[in-house]
Amino acid sequence: MKKIAIVGAGSMAEAIISGLLENQIMDRKNIWVTNNANKERLKHLEERYGICSTYELNTLFDGADIVMLAMKPKDADRAIDYIHEHLSDDMLIVSVLAGISMSTIETLARKPLSIARSMPNTSAAVGKSATAIAVNERVTTEQLENIRKLFETVGLAKFVEEEQLDAVTGLSGSGPAYIYYLIEAMENSADEIGLEKHIAQELIVQTLIGAAEMVKNSSKSPEQLRREVTSPGGTTEAGIRVLEEYGVQQAFISCIKAATAQSKKMGKALSSELNVGKPM
Repeated sequence: MKKIAIVGAGSMAEAIISGLLENQIMDRKNIWVTNNANKERLKHLEERYGICSTYELNTLFDGADIVMLAMKPKDADRAIDYIHEHLSDDMLIVSVLAGISMSTIETLARKPLSIARSMPNTSAAVGKSATAIAVNERVTTEQLENIRKLFETVGLAKFVEEEQLDAVTGLSGSGPAYIYYLIEAMENSADEIGLEKHIAQELIVQTLIGAAEMVKNSSKSPEQLRREVTSPGGTTEAGIRVLEEYGVQQAFISCIKAATAQSKKMGKALSSELNVGKPM
């Protein structure tokens, strides 16, 4: 990776910038960013990370081998139209635009491009994202390795087919919110059983971290691990019985299916809104 030009300066762009620098993947002078008009945001990124920013497109894209599209999806039409003349087939276009397909990006850019479409989650901010990546047939072996390195700076990176990205959105893209929802419930229960909130939160967070590490490092399935700590007539069994009575597991399955369906719906609506079918 020689130079990355990031179009959009939101939280995901900042997470990528931070990850690149912390993992020493790129020199800060080779990380360039721009946005629509928020000069204060660009100044913040410059001062905090020592990177470069500009509104001059020739400067932004000169020598860039990676271009990241990190604007809001609703702004993609106008933004890509504005920069399309600076995009070339030797660049790797990295999209973090939820709901916008690779073919849509090519249509908006009015040319064939090497594209990697990604679905990170908000845990990228602490280097713990679960990111799924799909690429088109123009992506080279070298570019494939670069995109893997790029997203491994903010967590786990896995390659999938593009048609699987809606499922990824429903599972891990929205996944942090499901876990936060669970933590809320556990905190509320702690209050009702007489534990102070600050103590309960530390215990809950460490319990989740520990359980996740067990699943990650053990050869046993989550079901096996659960059964091993569920003694007959014990406290865990009593709690699990209530979860089963309320259909919590099925509720989570339905939750993820609903999020996946919504991702597909939003993607279709967004493509229509961006007038993808208009003559080029």
